[in-house]
Amino acid sequence: MPFIMITVLLDMMSIGIIAPVLPKLIGTFMDSGSGTSMGYGAAQAAFAIAQFFSAPVLGALSDKYGRRPVLLLGLFGMAVNFFVTALASEFWMLIAVRLMGGAVCANIAVANAYVADITQPADRAKNYGLLGAMFGVGFILGPVTGGLLGDINIHWPFLLAGSLCLINCVYGYFVLPESLPQERRREFALSRANPFSSLARLRSLQGVETLLWIMGLSILAQFCLHTSWFLYTEFKFGWSPRDNGLSLFAVGMMAVLVQGGLLRQVQKRMPLHRIVRIGLVSSTIAFFAWGAVPEGWMMYVVIVANVFGYMVQPGLQSVVANAVDPSRQGESMGAVSSINSVAAVVGPMLGTPLLAAVSHYPHGDWHLGAPFYLCAAIQAVAAIIGLRYFARQHHEPVAQRVST
Repeated sequence: MPFIMITVLLDMMSIGIIAPVLPKLIGTFMDSGSGTSMGYGAAQAAFAIAQFFSAPVLGALSDKYGRRPVLLLGLFGMAVNFFVTALASEFWMLIAVRLMGGAVCANIAVANAYVADITQPADRAKNYGLLGAMFGVGFILGPVTGGLLGDINIHWPFLLAGSLCLINCVYGYFVLPESLPQERRREFALSRANPFSSLARLRSLQGVETLLWIMGLSILAQFCLHTSWFLYTEFKFGWSPRDNGLSLFAVGMMAVLVQGGLLRQVQKRMPLHRIVRIGLVSSTIAFFAWGAVPEGWMMYVVIVANVFGYMVQPGLQSVVANAVDPSRQGESMGAVSSINSVAAVVGPMLGTPLLAAVSHYPHGDWHLGAPFYLCAAIQAVAAIIGLRYFARQHHEPVAQRVST
């Protein structure tokens, strides 16, 4: 566990480091805010589309050849991706290298498989919690570091991220052992490498279709928000990479505090279905408020006030897990992963064109919040479905109804 935890920490730090500065770098190739918005959306979508098609292939290859070589390939590929991004002199070079980075990177999925390989079933929840903590710590430290460096030189965060990936690759080569023994490996099968097969299996998860719709819409709203955040705050408040890095630090800290401790305390006082319902409404209000606030400091007020919003995703995952037969837990989590992949592709295609359409408005204008109003609308649909769904269930344990 210490080996893979260090690997995940460095990997998430490298991804977080570039988050506040990638839009700024893309802006150097464009001559308008509208062009920057469209270019940033294209860069995000390129990575997500490549990853959507390659992740199942890399997962199937890790079942045949082991986790270690696939993980090392991903780390080396990401190092090349960051270095070339820093040195790119044309926008097409940046898009090409983003496609390459998405195609070779399945580090999170492989890390999860690695933990499953080395852990007894009784200890998996604890070890996945440790892995989740490393995700959180890496994404708290990364954006702040990238934002501070990006204020000095826009290329430095990419060089640092590439160096971290390279160090991680060398560390993994010499220290990280293989987790999958030969007797547990299986042959590569094209059916398992098809990204659409998991989506097709969504229809077989009868009893939780509505929950998956709620989760899918919520995840889509989140990806649309993430894609728009950096350019929106620059256009509306004149934020620098440093400012954006600090805002992500605040979001990360709230997520860790709420999901790491407060959620368990709240669950002692109210049922999970009520937490999810409050969270869906809270997130809807927060999305709209982020788009409407006239001053940058108010973004932090909304970040802190949206306490229940940070409970939506873990709460929904728990409800889905409780609603599915124990023998189908893997299938349901695979469905959630597929939803994430589709949202990662669709989110940039929704948020950034809308931001491009309003980018000509002056600093502080409410029109610039258009992508966030869209997020609020998507989340409102999820909230309406969720409120009706849980009211219809009469608060009975979902798992009992599904099993009957």
